[in-house]
Formats: sequence, C-alpha cells, structure tokens
Amino acid sequence: MSAAKRAATAKPAAAKKARVGQAGSKSNGASATVVAVKKASPKKSAPPVFASTGFWLMKSEPDVYSIDDLARDRRTGWEGVRNHQARNFMRDSMRVGDLVLFYHSNAEPSGIAGIAKVRGPAIPDPTAFDAKSAYFDPKSDRDDPTWLMAQIEFVERFPAVLPLEAVRAERRFEGMALLARGQRLSVQPVSKTHFDLAVRLGRGR
Repeated sequence: MSAAKRAATAKPAAAKKARVGQAGSKSNGASATVVAVKKASPKKSAPPVFASTGFWLMKSEPDVYSIDDLARDRRTGWEGVRNHQARNFMRDSMRVGDLVLFYHSNAEPSGIAGIAKVRGPAIPDPTAFDAKSAYFDPKSDRDDPTWLMAQIEFVERFPAVLPLEAVRAERRFEGMALLARGQRLSVQPVSKTHFDLAVRLGRGR
C-alpha cells in the first residue's frame, strides 16, 4: 500500500477494510479501523437540535467505510488508530454525547458526509492484541493498553457530501483544523461555530 493511500483510511473488522489517516507515522499517516458493533434499522426523524459539550471530525475512505455503512450498522468502534495525538483526543477529551462530523477522505469529492455521536468512552482496541491484524502492537499491554478506540453511532446523513473545496472557499471556516497546512489527523477537534456551519451547509440550508 502506498503512503498516499495510507494517509486517511479506516477498517471495519466485520467485512471490509477501511483506513483512517493519522499524522506522525512513518508514512506521515497511519491506519485505523472501524468495526460494526450492532445493526439496526434506521429511523426517520426530524433534524435534531444539538446540545453537546464537544465537537469532532473523523475521517474514513467511503469506498471502504462510509456514512452509508455507519447508517446501516448504526454504531461502530473506531479501531486501528496508531497516532498518539488522535488516541489522546479519544481517551482524554471525547465525552459521551459529543458530536462528530463524518468526513469522507480520498474521495471524489472528499468532504463532510454526515453526523455521528460519541456513544461510549474509549475502550481498548482489540486489534492491538491480535497477532493476525495489520494493526497488531506487541508492545501494547492488556493491563495497560497503549491503543484505544472511540465508540460512535449514526446520527444523520447529509443529502450530498459537503466538499472540501466548498469548505476551503467559505471564509467562515477560517481557523478550522481540517484546513490547516499539513493537518492529517483522522480525529480532530472542531469548534461549535464550525460544526454548526458545516451542519447548515451540509443540510443545504
């Protein structure tokens, strides 16, 4: 796999590989996986009014795990993160109820595809202990695991992806981490102002 392909990917353990980009790895990107936890039928409802203490953006390649997959699975564990900063965000800063912009990376177009929610605290990443996994880390201790995964659930799919180029062109997104030069973290904080703007534009308002 090329360094470019590894730059922003994720993997569902149940069926298909997905790779989520990380900063700070040998390829200037690391891999992550997502695994379906439970399936349920989606329910139609009015767009929710959000009240959250924190806001995030998480990246995944849509050809391997997309917002459609999350809508189908309803919830997932975000496995395979091997960047310490991204792990620290999930471990130390994410809270149950925080909202996530689900970002399609390495896509045509790349952009924000919908919304997810943090549904549980970060838990040990099982792939770190699986010698058959590409994300196996022999140095990770089961009693004091190095790598953790966030737990997220589906909230909303936008009618169309809000393209990265549209985000770049909108001056009100100035200062967003996604747009920073060299920013490759798959898990990154988002301000409430930028989150609310992304939701409005994503919904076509």
